[in-house]
Amino acid sequence: MAKTRVLIIDDSALIRSLLTEIIGKQPDLEVIGTAPDPLVAREMIRAMNPDVLTLDVEMPRMDGLDFLEKLMRLRPTPVVMVSTLTERGAEVTMRALELGAIDFVAKPKLGISSGMKELAAEICDKIRVAAQAKLHRHVTARTVAATAAPPATADKVAPARYSRMSTEKIIAIGASTGGTEAIREVLVRLPPDCPGVLITQHMPAGFTRSFASRMNSLSRIAVSEASDGERVLPGHAYIAPGDRHMRLAKSGSNYIIALDDTEPVNRHRPSVDVLFRSVAAVAGRNALGVMLTGMGRDGATAMLEMRNAGSFNIAQDEASCVVFGMPREAIAAGAVDEILPVTAIAERLLQELAQVGVAHRV
Repeated sequence: MAKTRVLIIDDSALIRSLLTEIIGKQPDLEVIGTAPDPLVAREMIRAMNPDVLTLDVEMPRMDGLDFLEKLMRLRPTPVVMVSTLTERGAEVTMRALELGAIDFVAKPKLGISSGMKELAAEICDKIRVAAQAKLHRHVTARTVAATAAPPATADKVAPARYSRMSTEKIIAIGASTGGTEAIREVLVRLPPDCPGVLITQHMPAGFTRSFASRMNSLSRIAVSEASDGERVLPGHAYIAPGDRHMRLAKSGSNYIIALDDTEPVNRHRPSVDVLFRSVAAVAGRNALGVMLTGMGRDGATAMLEMRNAGSFNIAQDEASCVVFGMPREAIAAGAVDEILPVTAIAERLLQELAQVGVAHRV
């Protein structure tokens, strides 16, 4: 079987050496070269035609984002970003995912050598996923802003007139690889009076706050990183913090969020299974479930529990997924009512809510 050919682009000689060692130990992967900056990398890409790139976020001579934007426009290639665990690093990483990077790995702040080696399995898994991932149309940050619904900040701060329907219903979303952009496609199409939205996206600690802030700037609903014990409100979306499970709970007649750091489920924390299982138990037929792009089967079993409890569930279709793993598993489990392109999911959720609302009024 042909090996996946990887080009490493990083200004740190130590990181280049560590990644070469980590990747080179895998029987199905090989490092075909390393580059200290994007200008050197550009010539190597032309000459060597790698299958996957690892790309440092902050690079000399040419900014990593500028290089990524040009790459995705002129010679689309799967990219795994190597990010720094800083606020600036997180913001740049979110932009990189918008521009077409498949996924990212967060460098440890301390103990680079030992920390990178601890991440060896994750790094190699993400390279394998990137090699198989579907590259979608290149978008610039300007395009993202132009195609998104207007933020309508007045709607976020004005007192909202929520119907009983929007306070009873809950939308639960699960996603992994490629999910940041898929989530954006759903959130920007939701109106300010939609039901509360709970989102579990596989993402490490330190990045979910920047992701939530970015989604909040593009959406008409208020988007935030979830806090333990806070009430779930209509017109709001809550993103599970990296490295913490998020569950739906109840306090009296109110939905609330419960966070914990119990053991990973399906190798993930936060886990989609954990969220969906709690939604099945607490919201039952008042829930709407959405499974978006991602590798693996996290969430499939619990999504079936949601459907058995009376929820209406949607899976993203293969054509619009970066990786059709989690949706495929949910469909195979019999957990899904409809399969739709990511751009059609929000409208279908609103149609379902409208039909239920009519039934309630009759």
